[in-house]
Amino acid sequence: MFRVMFYSPRIPPNTGNAIRMVAATGAELHLVEPMGFDLSEPKLRRAGLDYHDLAWVRVHSSLPAAWEALGDSRVFAFTAGAHTPYTDVSYQPGDVLMFGPEPTGLDEATLADPHITARVRIPMLAGRRSLNLSNAAAVAVYEAWRQHGFSDGV
Repeated sequence: MFRVMFYSPRIPPNTGNAIRMVAATGAELHLVEPMGFDLSEPKLRRAGLDYHDLAWVRVHSSLPAAWEALGDSRVFAFTAGAHTPYTDVSYQPGDVLMFGPEPTGLDEATLADPHITARVRIPMLAGRRSLNLSNAAAVAVYEAWRQHGFSDGV
């Protein structure tokens, strides 16, 4: 199964949408504090609809706590500044697909963390800053899942 990590997410509906996506695919969602909202926030609950009970979601108190929980997993940091397209990676079960906070993305200090295996990007037209966080995560998870033949859960 693949793991999605939102480092310091800020917008509740994006996380709610990601909860629906991981429920639909069998991926895990790892949320790293600080977050810009509480998990009981109505906008997050509404975006996740009735998928909360079907999703695997874990909250980590800090990035070091997340690294400890995830062990020696490969970590792919999604950033607009990367040169490698996300489709050039051969994903393996257990890989972590890491995304930064809205609207800034992952900062350079975080991107330099030795736990990060590689930086990857989702191609966009020139002059565009970024995709919506939950959309970017869905694009990444579905590519990883596609590479494994859409087996029962990523």
